[in-house]
Amino acid sequence: MADISKNTVHIREIIKNIRADQKLKKGLEKAQIKKLWADLMGNSIAPYTSDINYKNGTLTIRLTSSPLREELSRGKDKIIKLMNESFGRDVVKKIIFK
Repeated sequence: MADISKNTVHIREIIKNIRADQKLKKGLEKAQIKKLWADLMGNSIAPYTSDINYKNGTLTIRLTSSPLREELSRGKDKIIKLMNESFGRDVVKKIIFK
C-alpha cells in the first residue's frame, strides 16, 4: 500500500488558499460587510435599508427614510470606526447614504 501522506493536504491549507484568492476574498468581504451592517444597525435601521453595496473601501447604503439618511450621515465617522473595529481591520474607508 502506497504512503498517501506525501500527497495529502490539510483542509486548513485548502481554506487558507481559497481565502487568499483575490476574487473570493472580495466576495467574502462583501458578504461579511453586509451581514455586519445588519448586525450593528439592528432591527431599528435594517427595515429601512433597501440595498447595500461595497466596492474598493466604499460602502453605499440605500435607505428608504430621508430623516434616517440625514441622521446616519451625521454619524458616518463613528459608523466607519465601529464597522472596522468589528471587522478586525480597516475595510470601510467611506460611506455613502442614498
